[in-house]
Amino acid sequence: MLEGLLVDLVPYGKAFTDLEHKWRNNDSSFFGSGGDRYFATRAMVRRHMERWAEERERGADDDVAFGIRTKDGEPIGFIGINWMVPYHRLAMLGAKIGEPEYWGGGYGTDALLLLLEYAFDWLDIHKAWLMTTTMNRRVMRQMEKVGFTLEAQQRRAALADGVWYDWLAYGLLREEWPGRAAVIERIGLRAREEV
Repeated sequence: MLEGLLVDLVPYGKAFTDLEHKWRNNDSSFFGSGGDRYFATRAMVRRHMERWAEERERGADDDVAFGIRTKDGEPIGFIGINWMVPYHRLAMLGAKIGEPEYWGGGYGTDALLLLLEYAFDWLDIHKAWLMTTTMNRRVMRQMEKVGFTLEAQQRRAALADGVWYDWLAYGLLREEWPGRAAVIERIGLRAREEV
């Protein structure tokens, strides 16, 4: 378990996979996919999760998946390394806060900082990167706030609800990472008061 201020990153197990159906059919998947409108049945999600588990068993995957859990134990999404290139020490990140009531409250940023600390300090990753679209303003602000650099922009490459958006590629090099504590201090992220 990786312990943060607002969330903990835990193994992506049954508590999270049971919510996948809900998350794949709400706006979190819409924003995460660049505008695709999914309709996923429980059977489709179950088959996908079974294939993913089989690939992990065979060692055929190159991902690292964590569940994002609030401090009071609520599963709210996932974050991880979707794809790694060990020789080049590159890691493509992916995340989804599946519960919209947790959007914009720092939960995703806390999870991202934990994942970056894990990638840079534990896995010795040279570069972390991710993509989003210009319709996902929250992620664009998050990337700038955390210290990622906009490295590429593919114009009008994503069609979402009849509107064209650009794809954006953000990257963060190991030598640009000041460490989790320094970023937390700079952005003013704080733990929530217990009620």
